[in-house]
Amino acid sequence: MAPDFAAVSGNADRLARLASAGDRAAFARLIETHHGQILRICWRWSGNREDGEDIAQDVCIRLGRAIKGWRGEASFASWLHALCLNAVRDHARRRIRQTRLAAAFHAEALIDTGPASDGDPAIALWAAVRQLPEKQCDAVLLVHGEGLSHAKAGEAMGCPESTVSWHIHEARKRLKTIMKADAND
Repeated sequence: MAPDFAAVSGNADRLARLASAGDRAAFARLIETHHGQILRICWRWSGNREDGEDIAQDVCIRLGRAIKGWRGEASFASWLHALCLNAVRDHARRRIRQTRLAAAFHAEALIDTGPASDGDPAIALWAAVRQLPEKQCDAVLLVHGEGLSHAKAGEAMGCPESTVSWHIHEARKRLKTIMKADAND
């Protein structure tokens, strides 16, 4: 398994400082070092590999524009998680707009790949997580999917650690209901 953002945080913060000052080699190294993690996060949050790849590419482009604004108030890892999260949300909003537009013009519905049909419980669980309210979904993905502490997830989400804990608690209750309903279908 690839090291997570926190494992290379010190080096990433140093590279991010250099990149924010215009060092292209440092920026290239940041992308090279973190592309796998960016892709994994985007894939997990979006629910399918194709969308995850598109979103990861968007994150890399955004990172090129946004790195000048990174000032180091939060670790680069937390800042990058937030950038990924925002890109996933933007992608979801674009998807909703496209779907509504297609329906308005009586076009064919977008193809929904949905979860794999091989019965993998992990796939079913992550599909259920994506049904949670946005903040609960984000908290679960950051804490359980990415292995962040509640404090680090709070940094990425822009909220206190206690709020992340509350979102996780509420998500667990909802997931039990969702998983029971899916099992009965």
